[in-house]
Amino acid sequence: MDALTLTTVYEILRQPLGEILPKVSAALAPLVPHVDAAELSTHCAHSPFKTTGGTEGPTAAELAPLLAAGVPGSPWQGVATIGGREREVVAVSSHATRRGALLVLVREDGADPDAADPAGLAVAQALWDLVTSHFDRFAAEAMPGALARSRAAADTRARVIAELTASHTAALSGVLGVLRSRALDDTTARATATDLAASALIEMRAAQRRDRALAEEPAQDAFERLAGELRPMLRHSPVRLDLGAPDSDRSLAADVAHSARAIVRALLLVVLEQDSVRRVHVGWQLTEHELRASVRDDGAGALAPCDLGAGTVRDRVDVLGGRLDMDIVPGWGTTITAVIPLATPEAPVEAAHPLTGLGEREVEVLRHLALGHRNRRIAEELHISESTVKFHVANILAKLGVDSRGEAAALFHAAA
Repeated sequence: MDALTLTTVYEILRQPLGEILPKVSAALAPLVPHVDAAELSTHCAHSPFKTTGGTEGPTAAELAPLLAAGVPGSPWQGVATIGGREREVVAVSSHATRRGALLVLVREDGADPDAADPAGLAVAQALWDLVTSHFDRFAAEAMPGALARSRAAADTRARVIAELTASHTAALSGVLGVLRSRALDDTTARATATDLAASALIEMRAAQRRDRALAEEPAQDAFERLAGELRPMLRHSPVRLDLGAPDSDRSLAADVAHSARAIVRALLLVVLEQDSVRRVHVGWQLTEHELRASVRDDGAGALAPCDLGAGTVRDRVDVLGGRLDMDIVPGWGTTITAVIPLATPEAPVEAAHPLTGLGEREVEVLRHLALGHRNRRIAEELHISESTVKFHVANILAKLGVDSRGEAAALFHAAA
């Protein structure tokens, strides 16, 4: 591997996650010429579908069958529906994330479906595997800063999807109700419109199911993934691992599942530092509003809250709006429980800026007031009449809820 290739990979991986796809597209363009690129990545709870290129790009619904049919390690060339019409594409699948990740390169119209060089396809596969491994690390480690951004974005995205789905469903249901009415006479038109509206409803509901499959993870599947990660940690240890899977078939937001696994892994490492431990139980319990992930040992019961540290474990729990509980019984062991709310914690409401309600001209007048200028000076500086200045001053005092020019000036200085 030459230095240029390594530099290219480095430049791609150091980008913010939302800017990686354009870099991947640019790097592969000389090897696999294409006009659009898109990805469908199941690691990303808040933005699994991304595109770049700006022409008639694909939709998430069009990529879903390619993701399902893709064979990791074997790039596929052929014809697929892209932007509502048949296009030549190269589809690259990776198993670096548990549920797979897909990269689609859309070729120019008229391109030979078998024209891509095998060496170029091999590079595309290797690069996509590297990128998706990079993605999976971010998701698995669930670092607090990235987790906070993910939760905020995922919450906003979920609300928008829910609102759009509800409004579109209501609209289409209304259309169906009218078109099915026997009071209408044009039978052919009514039947055609009914079929169209029914198809739109079916596609909308299918899109909602696809979105949930990408953004959520069944709790039992998430715990099984955790079990697969914990067993190797104790493979050559005398400590026995007992697992208590959640007795629930509900789904968790992907960021909650990722973070819960990371928290449990970190807590298990803390527990295993005790020489007296011979048995550890890891369990998840789901209530209506929270996930309780517990690690219980049979040690001396000598752990203290400070042993958990002030690092990433507490930070991850804090970001999720949760808490860490410790139940210590000397001589019998310790139970550490991470309590994680299933709903996104409410963001703190920031106080409104005191000058928010002022217009642009009123802010200019207030700035002069804060400098101690009188009405005549303000009028000269702003090229307006003194009566206009008095009008603005009266409005400023009313909007700021103060009685004097001095109080208004004090608010301006405080807000500066």
